[in-house]
Amino acid sequence: MRNVSNFRSTLSRAAKGAPTGLLAAFTALAVAEPVAALVRPAAGPVTVVGGSVIDRTPAPVKDFAIRAFGENDKLVLQLGILVLLALFAVALGVLALHHRIAGAAGVLLFGVLGAASALSRPDSAGAGDALPSLAGAVAGAAVLCFLAGKAARPDSPSAVGGSGGGWSRRGFLTAAAATAAAATGAGALGRSLSGQRGQGAVASRNALTLPAPASPAPAVPAGAQLEVAGISPFTTPVRDFYRVDTALAVPRIDAGAWRLRIHGKGVAQPRTYALDDLLARPLIERDITLTCVSNEVGGSYLGNARWLGVPLADLLREAGVRAPSRGGTADQLVARSVDGMTLGSPVEDLMDGRDAILALGMNGEPLPFDHGFPVRMVVPGLYGYVSACKWIEDIELTTFDAYDPYWVTRKWARRAPIKTQSRIDTPRPFARPAAGTVVVAGVAWAQRRGITRVEVRIDDGPWQDADLAAQDTVDTWRQWSYRWNAAPGGHTITVRATDGTAAVQTEQRARTAPDGASGRHSVFVTVA
Repeated sequence: MRNVSNFRSTLSRAAKGAPTGLLAAFTALAVAEPVAALVRPAAGPVTVVGGSVIDRTPAPVKDFAIRAFGENDKLVLQLGILVLLALFAVALGVLALHHRIAGAAGVLLFGVLGAASALSRPDSAGAGDALPSLAGAVAGAAVLCFLAGKAARPDSPSAVGGSGGGWSRRGFLTAAAATAAAATGAGALGRSLSGQRGQGAVASRNALTLPAPASPAPAVPAGAQLEVAGISPFTTPVRDFYRVDTALAVPRIDAGAWRLRIHGKGVAQPRTYALDDLLARPLIERDITLTCVSNEVGGSYLGNARWLGVPLADLLREAGVRAPSRGGTADQLVARSVDGMTLGSPVEDLMDGRDAILALGMNGEPLPFDHGFPVRMVVPGLYGYVSACKWIEDIELTTFDAYDPYWVTRKWARRAPIKTQSRIDTPRPFARPAAGTVVVAGVAWAQRRGITRVEVRIDDGPWQDADLAAQDTVDTWRQWSYRWNAAPGGHTITVRATDGTAAVQTEQRARTAPDGASGRHSVFVTVA
């Protein structure tokens, strides 16, 4: 009987403590919303804690998250933070029934941790960034003490557990409902204020008219897009273009307020540009395929788009920068984003004649916010983590010896030219095509070198030449197809590419870290 009584007591404490703690946590997050909206939306507690988690996550774990969850990795992280917060909230709620001060102290401790995370972020705007976490924690601690008092207070015979020793269900529910309503109102106010702050950025993007390029992109050759069902389109629609970054809250920047600074080693004339300054310059338009270093063999983290922007080399030369091969003292360009991200690119590569640009447009429209509005870097031939800085606001010339950017401090390579790769788009893995002619097709890429040959092998048979689509430029991917006379049974299809230097895609498998995956893509199908 004693065990049963103890069990019932435990359940009773959980029934009282769980909603108490959860409402306190909800209140803390809700109150932090309007404070963050007034201070800086990116200083919200979930955002800053999530950013700190990302910064401290080992590269293999990041890779796993990208492989397992794709572009939903940030959503999964945020949900994970909320789940852990809920578990701690329940524990603090139970603790507060007997020790309200200890429970409140626990809530305040979480606020201090959130504040510390906010101040440690590379994009921290100062002490004000700590306010959302601290204000939310104070509100949460107050609610915890208030509701714990209601839950623990003896009341009338209508109280749970009988007269004189229970807790007032009616009183607690009334207090809890009022608390939930107030917190919901605070959260709604915060969302509304944040939305209003972002309206200026949205309006500035909607009002932006991109000028015609002084140097238009050459017309895509007829035949660059194969008429094969299931193959990736030659030009990737904006809605389908991959997004891999560390930003939990996508920056929304007012185009009129945006500025770009160019300074550092070897810069004879530091410059600051507004967006209108860039729009007034001669713009170039180019088709360029971008590739993420997190792209596994056969992965989807690459896409081809038509970019409009300012040649980066022109801006660097006007600032007095020279390539190292011409006597320049800086060999690394560090690009900084408004969210504090830093990427390092070789100056030599940026000034060797390739179409490295500060992009303003993508597929005929201003950059989407997800892809870097108002300005981002696009550099053909380099993986994104050493070149594709989104929401860029600062360019510093330095050396590789003097500074390690974000990913290099996490053991990724300093230099990362894109490797020669190919992918089978159709048939899909484990497909069941009918016997007879099966069209195998996909894409191959080796930016700056181009693709000159693609071969397909069925099982352990000989390599057979695939038909190549027309090549646009060496900076874009190239489609290919192979007509296979498929016999019934299980078969493995493998592809390999040869680039413009006659280098054949290696069969040596390597993971994405530290400088990009390698190996040959294969799919298994069962022919009916």
